[in-house]
Amino acid sequence: MSALKARGGFTPPPITRLEDTGLSPLWLQDLVLKILYFQGYLSGYQVAEIVALPYAGLVDRLLEVLKREKLVEVKASRGGLGSGVYEYAITDAGLRRAREALARSQYAGPAPVPLAVYNKAMRRQSRVRVQVTSRVMRKALAHLVLSEQTFHRLGPAVNSGASIFLYGPPGNGKTTIARAIGQMVLASEAIYIPYALYVDGQVVTLYDSVNHKLAPEEDVTPNGTGSLRASKRRDPRWVRIQRPFIMVGGELTLANLDLIFDEVHKFYQAPVQVKANGGILLVDDFGRQQVRPRDLLNRWIVPLENRIDYLTLHTGRKIEVPFDVLVVFSTNLPPRELVDEAFLRRLRHKIYIGDPSYSEYREIFRRVAQAKGVAYSDQALAYLLQEWYIKRNRKLRASHPRDLCDQILDIARYRNIEPAMTRQLIDQAASAFFVDL
Repeated sequence: MSALKARGGFTPPPITRLEDTGLSPLWLQDLVLKILYFQGYLSGYQVAEIVALPYAGLVDRLLEVLKREKLVEVKASRGGLGSGVYEYAITDAGLRRAREALARSQYAGPAPVPLAVYNKAMRRQSRVRVQVTSRVMRKALAHLVLSEQTFHRLGPAVNSGASIFLYGPPGNGKTTIARAIGQMVLASEAIYIPYALYVDGQVVTLYDSVNHKLAPEEDVTPNGTGSLRASKRRDPRWVRIQRPFIMVGGELTLANLDLIFDEVHKFYQAPVQVKANGGILLVDDFGRQQVRPRDLLNRWIVPLENRIDYLTLHTGRKIEVPFDVLVVFSTNLPPRELVDEAFLRRLRHKIYIGDPSYSEYREIFRRVAQAKGVAYSDQALAYLLQEWYIKRNRKLRASHPRDLCDQILDIARYRNIEPAMTRQLIDQAASAFFVDL
């Protein structure tokens, strides 16, 4: 079985008629006119590619109607057989109708998928189908040095599908752990999401090339053999991606958690938790957002418990979407400074990521030094711990080996010497890195 196999069993069914899109033919005609308005001369096949619909039986019918109503005209043929190679241009009458459509919305991209179709598809691709075992966890987190207690608390938290609250001193790998969990889930399977959603005549863009990573098509015929044509038979309005891992930090506001309406272009962008559907949303530096932690958790009480979110159109109408997201909160602040006990109860798994022990610190330093090409020495590490930690009552942090090795590399390059854990380089690196607060 492929590591990216969509075990949810969902593949967008093929569409062969305009009725299969769930969209009004008039609305689709306006979409084609807007595309020609912005793009100029396009062949029928090019229009089909931009609108993400099959040419035969759909786009050819749309263009035929527009041509019959003298809204578009054929300018030339690019050579080849069939009407798909004809080059179309918008007429003066078409320009007037396109401007009317643009006044309502300037969206001119892939045809959207009705909201009800999206909701049904996401339930079939639910993240709760993803299950990890201790063996899978050890393989995925092998590059991290974690205590057994922490390790065995992470696995059940991932499988729970509920929220995870990671807390503890800074520099001990909370974000790195969340990313590793994300990579483990991402590698489990792929899902399909539409480029955009259609809601009451409005368009909500969903696919995000920054946050969504494309997955290869899985072409399977009924007899189990591969077929290069299989992906072309499915609905092209959908894109196959790895399960998303999206990270937000101090920039998060309550406005980011609802539909974002573009007043100029007159269409919506999906909020981060909808883009993260089927995957993981990491709220990093929780407590340092431009909104109070209490307000942020209040916004997510219903979604976290009921797995359903409610979003608001600028008309005031509320719409329902699945909330199939593993939310990971990561913070350096003491929990008591963020929320009260009642709020913490709603976060099922609370995992403390503490300072490493001396043996864990040694293993981290050894791995980092080897990866960065710094000659490692147990004697030099003992000197570092005695002089720069024990004598100065300084806490161990899991990030310190990386930062100190980087300092050693910088100094060695400047002095044109081999990077190594010598007392002289350690003292120089530590004095440049540590600051007594």
